[in-house]
Amino acid sequence: MWISVTLQAEARKAEALSDALMEAGALSVSIEDADAGTEAEKPQFGEPGHLPVGLWDHSRVLALFDADGDIAVALAQAAAEAGFDAVPPFTLEEVAEQNWVQLTQSQFDPIQINERMWIVPSWHEAPNPDAINIELDPGMAFGTGSHPTTSLCLGWLCDNVQPGTKVLDYGCGSGILGIAAARLGAGDVLGIDIDDKALEAAQDNAHRNGVSLRLQHSREPLDATFDVVVANILTNPLCVLAPALAARVAPGGRIALSGVLDTQTEQVIAAYAPFLELRVGATREGWVRLEGFRPAETGGVR
Repeated sequence: MWISVTLQAEARKAEALSDALMEAGALSVSIEDADAGTEAEKPQFGEPGHLPVGLWDHSRVLALFDADGDIAVALAQAAAEAGFDAVPPFTLEEVAEQNWVQLTQSQFDPIQINERMWIVPSWHEAPNPDAINIELDPGMAFGTGSHPTTSLCLGWLCDNVQPGTKVLDYGCGSGILGIAAARLGAGDVLGIDIDDKALEAAQDNAHRNGVSLRLQHSREPLDATFDVVVANILTNPLCVLAPALAARVAPGGRIALSGVLDTQTEQVIAAYAPFLELRVGATREGWVRLEGFRPAETGGVR
């Protein structure tokens, strides 16, 4: 048995209180928006090196304690350490022992991308056996199909991958986009990532789905061009990589970029303008998919 404690705290003190609770014996601590679910909710988005400036004005600190511990003493100690005159308002809730694996699995249902494709956790039956069903479980590497950017890219691949298409998935994470491309009939799929663990996850997921992916670390040189290039990462690396990614698009080829917030659209379009013209292809929940096309080379007699 555990006890979950929820405390109200101002943004400027929430992080200090969180650290103090851990020092006082909390098993885990998290900070949430106390206004979540109301009109005052304030979503926060961040990227490596460009994290949100501060927490929510009205923050909620959740701490989990062992039921056998002296929670009152721990709260008093943490509050004093964090600079509170007294323990802030809080509520207690018992947390019974559960089958945590089963509970976690229950939170992940099959995800329909479109009429052609589903993402199905291994513990579920495929809702449509006739569709392209990609078996993928939540794991360390990014990409389970649930995030809007992943879904946007999967839908684009369904429209642009033909039998024999040569595909580059830059920032492959779990390998979901490369696996989808292979299941759609791509002739050659290369996945690239900066994280060795992601490459291992992508290899395992490809094997589970009965497809073959070529995988390599981003530090390795890449000179080939591809019919389809897809990159679902973040705005800053997308901008830095603009010359390199644009150069990987073969004549007559297409590129899709996501991981871009709608407020960052013009920034990314400007970064690629010297190399390729991008346009907004689709949006979902504040995220954007940008698309570009490199015209086929034409020759002739002068």
